Amino acid sequence: MTRDARELSWREHQRHQVLPPSPDLAGLVARYWVVEWRYDRPYRQLILPYPNVHLSFHDGAAPEVHGVSSGHVFKDLEGEGRVFGVAFHPGAFRPFLGAPVQSITDRSLPAAAVFDRVPAEADVLEVEDMLRRNFPGPDPKARQAADVVNLVIADPRMTRVDVLADAVGTSVRQVQRLFAEHVGVGPKWVIRRYRLHEVTQRMEAGGRIDWAALAADLGYADQPHFVRDFTTMFGETPTRYAERYEAPTADRTGGAARHP
Repeated sequence: MTRDARELSWREHQRHQVLPPSPDLAGLVARYWVVEWRYDRPYRQLILPYPNVHLSFHDGAAPEVHGVSSGHVFKDLEGEGRVFGVAFHPGAFRPFLGAPVQSITDRSLPAAAVFDRVPAEADVLEVEDMLRRNFPGPDPKARQAADVVNLVIADPRMTRVDVLADAVGTSVRQVQRLFAEHVGVGPKWVIRRYRLHEVTQRMEAGGRIDWAALAADLGYADQPHFVRDFTTMFGETPTRYAERYEAPTADRTGGAARHP
């Protein structure tokens, strides 16, 4: 299959900006993000999932809340456009939603269904005022969920759910319930996502990769299981995806964006 050359030169067509939240919201909001694009013909953008709920403001359309995507998605970009978004920390959206975060996985809903007095425009000060006004207060379970996700991110030894449960001193079933309620996807999904992120870091570093050895390092029983999971998550086989890092002028993100 011929690769769209714009995947490796996407900075010519897109501009990305990340902004930090105010200190009092840093425990809830991971980042604010802005994406702008200009394409003279349609472009199919690969979006890679992370366990974050997002709030987005898109070109004057009604703001939407996007639950965690359980797999990669594609968005068709054409002409000029701009999106402003709020990425919530894993576990942080449950107090706003008032329901299990799993209930909106792979779904989008109007922001007005969750928040009172949603600003029509993507103004950071107004968005932050809305978050403060709608936040019902700290939730110890939400904080626990965030801490467990952070452990998965930080510790490459977390390759199985039972290992994670032992590390946090609880049962596998309790971790699964915690993630369904507060994260939106299961602990196995989160572990797989961040261990596979390490694969793309190795691709970015360059050099030959021993795929069988890498699969074993990541806790897979064999290479085919690793390839299947990678393809499901990233939309391409590992060797195909590695091509995104081969062009010397390519941006090191490989032309794929985080969700949404």
